[in-house]
Amino acid sequence: MSRRSVFLTPLCAVRQAYNERATHRYDAPMPVWFHSALPREVCMDAPEHPISRFPLPVRIDELPPDIRKRIEQVAVKSGFVPNIFLALAHRPDEFRAFFAYHDALMNRPSNLSQAEKEMIVVATSAVNDCLYCVIAHGAILRIRSKNPRLAEQIAANYRRAEITPRQRAMLDYAQKVAVDSARISDDDWQPLYQHGFTQEDIWEIGAIAAFFAMSNRLANMSALRPNDEFYGMGR
Repeated sequence: MSRRSVFLTPLCAVRQAYNERATHRYDAPMPVWFHSALPREVCMDAPEHPISRFPLPVRIDELPPDIRKRIEQVAVKSGFVPNIFLALAHRPDEFRAFFAYHDALMNRPSNLSQAEKEMIVVATSAVNDCLYCVIAHGAILRIRSKNPRLAEQIAANYRRAEITPRQRAMLDYAQKVAVDSARISDDDWQPLYQHGFTQEDIWEIGAIAAFFAMSNRLANMSALRPNDEFYGMGR
């Protein structure tokens, strides 16, 4: 039986159980099989294709409740647990800080669309040679943009991708933040102003690029492997 079929089979029931529990306190117990199902994805980490160089949780139900809740939620929503959640789970304070800043940048309403935010992640992760972030956020970009070609185009050469001049200026700035931030000057803002970006937008572009430059380095140093599920998403 494949990794995917072993892990996803119980999640059909997980969704029902999680929805039925929605009106109860979080610390009400999930079914016994729920917590025994999630670690199987961790334990199936094949030696020749490890998820990370660093420790992974042995049992999801032994994690702090708030971290367990976040992992449960993403499992229910996505049908699998992205490996970044497992890789950070052994350092709970950093897990919380990482996803708090991630959510503040990526989920807040702004003048950047959800697809444009993912464009920044894919373009800067590509220049930083981060396999995990290119594959994972490329999958999200395909879904957000409703364009199955766009993620690969941006990862390979965003200047030739199917994007607008405004988005190209956005990615030019994001790339400089990611790889040459010490040389940023007021002159770098002028093309952005010309395309209608505000100072708040410029901060957001730069903050996303900077945050994921950090994420790229964490993923690269840990040899974090993308989940197989990402490759087929949004096709």
